[in-house]
Amino acid sequence: MNSPSGRASRKPRVAVVFGGRSSEHAISCVTAGSVLAAIDRDVYDVVPIGIATDGRWVLEAGDPERLRITGADRLPSVDGDRATIALVPEASTTDLVVTEPSQPPQTLGEVDVVFPLLHGPWGEDGTIQGMFEMAGVRYVGAGVLASAVSMDKAYMKIVLAAAGLPVLPSTTVTARQWEQDEVGCRERADELGYPLFAKPTRGGSSIGISKVHDASELAAAIDEALRYDPKVLLEAYAADGREIECGVLQALDGTPETSLPAELRVGGDHEFYDFEAKYLPDQQTEIDIPADLPEEVTARIRELSVQAFEAVGCEGLARVDFFVLPDGRLVINEINTMPGFTPTSMYPQMWAASGVDYPALVDRLIRLALARDTGLR
Repeated sequence: MNSPSGRASRKPRVAVVFGGRSSEHAISCVTAGSVLAAIDRDVYDVVPIGIATDGRWVLEAGDPERLRITGADRLPSVDGDRATIALVPEASTTDLVVTEPSQPPQTLGEVDVVFPLLHGPWGEDGTIQGMFEMAGVRYVGAGVLASAVSMDKAYMKIVLAAAGLPVLPSTTVTARQWEQDEVGCRERADELGYPLFAKPTRGGSSIGISKVHDASELAAAIDEALRYDPKVLLEAYAADGREIECGVLQALDGTPETSLPAELRVGGDHEFYDFEAKYLPDQQTEIDIPADLPEEVTARIRELSVQAFEAVGCEGLARVDFFVLPDGRLVINEINTMPGFTPTSMYPQMWAASGVDYPALVDRLIRLALARDTGLR
């Protein structure tokens, strides 16, 4: 990577990486469009890099207007036919190199930090973070272990429970177990009780999630989740639980700070906060910031959010999702190390209500990444 003295002579160069191979490719593109529009070009040089669904890295135009969802059948994506791009690490720098067919490689220059706006597997799960670590590249967000643990909901629950944090009962069904021992899998589901939720263990954006009302719906729900992940999480239903979210953001000295919590109230025909309710317009989802909660409950949510952040060894940012049960108990639903990041997403909205607007939020994350070490931390 560049030395601090090398950075002082020019603006820091930020590579914004988005798209990716997961089912959340389009959401990553939308997130990137918002971040690209918000980065202060007077302070940073910005290079938009897309990862196509086939894994090719390409130099993107980064037009924020192109990277928008305009309808359920009009989702943005990365064009894999553009010039291929690669990060090439040297002893003291990391260069961007573009290769076009039948032409020699072209060096675009050094990269100071990468802002990986990838959601789901092959981006939010520690894989790309491991590549950056090997190359000595600074990057925004959680490291390898925190990313992997938080992406895998089954292991996330193990880590959080070991730290004494409250989680919902669950069990994991693999594709092999479902094929070889369906009876045993059904018995474990019965122990959780119905209704329950079936989720791809390493997925996000509510893709592949089903609410299972009774045993007759279990097979279809597991098969749907298996389309996205060979490991399925069956999770107890938080009956009448209020959905509360809280943002965590590190201060420049590394101290985790929390936003005002928010409450989601899903309307219309949605039984839960599914993909359409999250991302498509006119879905009647209502958001209250701050959530209408007793002061002691709000304080406890913020306290548990920091504890969850530190339990998985997170860095930079995270969104921690809770259920507030009718008897007043709190349970952590999940921790998300790269939450949706459009200005209308929950995480930026919570921080805006807490006094950190969207451009300031983006700038804080880049500055945190520029200041961190590239070795073991």
